[in-house]
Amino acid sequence: MRIDVLSLFPDMFTPLKQSILGKAIDKGALDFHVTDFRDYTDNKHNNVDDYPFGGGAGMLLMAQPIFDAMSAVEKQAGDKGHVVLLDPAGRKFDHHVAEELAQKEHVTFIAGHYEGYDERIRELVDDEISLGDYVLTGGELGAMVIIDATARFLPDVLGNNVSAEEDSFQDNLLEFPQYTRPAEFRGRRVPEVLMSGNHAKIAEWRLKESLRRTWQRRPDLLANRQLTKQERDLLDDIKQE
Repeated sequence: MRIDVLSLFPDMFTPLKQSILGKAIDKGALDFHVTDFRDYTDNKHNNVDDYPFGGGAGMLLMAQPIFDAMSAVEKQAGDKGHVVLLDPAGRKFDHHVAEELAQKEHVTFIAGHYEGYDERIRELVDDEISLGDYVLTGGELGAMVIIDATARFLPDVLGNNVSAEEDSFQDNLLEFPQYTRPAEFRGRRVPEVLMSGNHAKIAEWRLKESLRRTWQRRPDLLANRQLTKQERDLLDDIKQE
């Protein structure tokens, strides 16, 4: 099995080369690579993040460095593999997910930092995974947990069961899609409402998209949320679309 990781901090993965996983790497049961995606940024300041369109706290990872780093992985490995994005909006990680990933020949993890991702990065992604109801400073630790738990199912490593982590989300809603510069990236446009300057419309769009994502991916969360009249109306619109 080949595992690739896109990360700003490759040295954080050094512990994976120790102990049981280190032995698996040494004997060829696990082929492990880490790519620093800052090496692929095309701006003179080597920035990989920028402010979100529509305003808001924090910075978002830009699409360009991730797209080009993924192209480099694909060129080296022959394919980009099953791409996993570490994200709070993803499905919860547990024993069954680890067992499922262990069946893949090649898995690539995107370990992000900052507030989140430019939404267009998700076009590269096959799977989104979250560890649970807590916040980490970056995706590296999450990736290491998943890699360790997954590798235990490989025939030549260790086949023990792993503990499941259950996730939940603040306010029982998943986060809305976000975008950063450029406004158009390789033919993919940021939704016009986010660049309109109309804060009321932006807030309504974000609420509706948050409801949409929660209804599509984690409808169980809505059962634990007292919806306002506006939210009920928006959810009705979503179901009729």
